[in-house]
Amino acid sequence: MWLTSSFVLSAEIDPPKATESELAKASYTEEKKLEDLSTAFIDTSPNAEDGLAAGTLGIDGGQVDPILQFANEIAAGTHGEVDSLLISHRGKLLFESYFRRGRVNYPHYQMSITKSYTALAVGRAIQCGYLTMDDLNRPACEFLTELDPSRFAKGAATITLADVMTMRSGIRIPQDIQQQIRSGTTKNQGQYQVQMFFERTAPIPSAPREFKYQGIDPAITMQVLEAVVPGSAENFLKEELLEKLKLTQSHWPEDINGLPKSAAGSSMCSRDMVKWGLLVRQQGQFNGEQLIPAEYIEQATSQLCAPSDTNSYGFFFWQSVAEVGETKIECVTCRGAGGQFIFFFPKLDVIAIVTSHNKGMGPLLKTLPERILPSFEQAQ
Repeated sequence: MWLTSSFVLSAEIDPPKATESELAKASYTEEKKLEDLSTAFIDTSPNAEDGLAAGTLGIDGGQVDPILQFANEIAAGTHGEVDSLLISHRGKLLFESYFRRGRVNYPHYQMSITKSYTALAVGRAIQCGYLTMDDLNRPACEFLTELDPSRFAKGAATITLADVMTMRSGIRIPQDIQQQIRSGTTKNQGQYQVQMFFERTAPIPSAPREFKYQGIDPAITMQVLEAVVPGSAENFLKEELLEKLKLTQSHWPEDINGLPKSAAGSSMCSRDMVKWGLLVRQQGQFNGEQLIPAEYIEQATSQLCAPSDTNSYGFFFWQSVAEVGETKIECVTCRGAGGQFIFFFPKLDVIAIVTSHNKGMGPLLKTLPERILPSFEQAQ
């Protein structure tokens, strides 16, 4: 859909908002029913609200014209079904735009970015003292006392917490068996689901194991979190992350195992995605409080394995190299199907947020760095 672009100053027009009735029933299903905006909202001087520092594009960094041109193309549909694009530089939000289903206060489905949030929750548990950095290399089953190791497949008892957070558990279960496990809704409560993963898998080879992107590994991660924190993982996420980041609207629904979804399923507002990005950029600090150890952030976002020639992987974080002309710039990303992204470009101190409703990932994983980074390189 083609949109009319509206270039605004933050003082002139407020960003588009969802109605109270739309927010009351916000969900992945209901999000699809939101009417497309008739006019794109594009702001080069966002408001400093919700605990975010803000500045002005072109004054506090970046070049205005190339970014506006890119936003115009997004409004015209050139880059897929994009709902929002936000850019932060040196800790300040400098650019905010909404298209189609984008609303400043509506939590957008995050898909697999939920995995990255789950990894950050493990970091928060370490900062709180419920886990240690050394625990990352302990077998996951040692945290899950309800399991029966005598029934495990060969090698399953050696799978560590770090293994599952790098998608290298080695667990291989045919899809029909996975469906059987998921169909037992009552039995899936508690640690039964992990018991089934460890029983029904093919034998686990010795480490280092082959990378396989699957929902089983983050599910085990969330089970470990549930086991080590006081109360529940749900309350821990709410009290120790969502509330401390002052997230305005968020949804993190329950999975079939009774725990918060971990592979996909959370929903966040675009400005709140910036806060998650700043938490990583600031080495685990937010509003002056160390929420996650800097050592953990460094490890989580580093190249711990290489799924392909062009992508590396940390603790549910991707790494790649963006080629901008003849310049190569390191990039860390949180990625979700449909075109959900948190981009980190440490060299330029740029964070970019994208939400979309594409079929597949859409083109921005490649094209966004090409289009926005020259504006910040040249403005250094």
